[in-house]
Amino acid sequence: MKIVKIGAEHLGAVAELERRSFSEPWSERALSLLLTDGAFGVVCIAEDRVVAYGGALHALDEAQITNIAVHPDKRRMGYGRAVLRGLLEEGKRQGCTQFSLEVRVSNLGAIALYEREGFFRAGLRKGFYRDPREDAAVMLLCLENKE
Repeated sequence: MKIVKIGAEHLGAVAELERRSFSEPWSERALSLLLTDGAFGVVCIAEDRVVAYGGALHALDEAQITNIAVHPDKRRMGYGRAVLRGLLEEGKRQGCTQFSLEVRVSNLGAIALYEREGFFRAGLRKGFYRDPREDAAVMLLCLENKE
C-alpha cells in the first residue's frame, strides 16, 4: 500500500469510489477541485489500483476534510486510517494546524477512527445529510498543542 498526492490520472477511480460510497457523490469534475490551490487530496494505491482517497479544502492554517472513501471490498483493512494520516501529513506540509470534518452520527466506525487519531466532537449539524436525512457530528483536530 502507498499513499500519494492525488493527480488527474486518479480522478476516474476516485469518482467511482464516490459513487460506491455516498448517496450524493461528487462528480469527476467536482473532484478536480482537489487539484487546485486551496485544496489537496491523497489516494491509497493497493493491488495496483486506487482503493481509497481523501480530500480537503484549506485556507490559512485550517483544513476542512471533505470526504474520505474506501472501496466497499477494502473497508476495515486500515486504508481509511492511512488516507486520513496522509491528509493530515499533507495538510501539515501546507501549514495547517486545525482540521475539521462532518461525519454521519450513525457512522460509528468512522467516528471511532477519527477519535483514535485525535479528533474530538465539537458540535452537531442537524439534518446535514439529505439521503437519507441524518445529523452530522462536527469533529475537530488542533495540532498546535500536540507538538
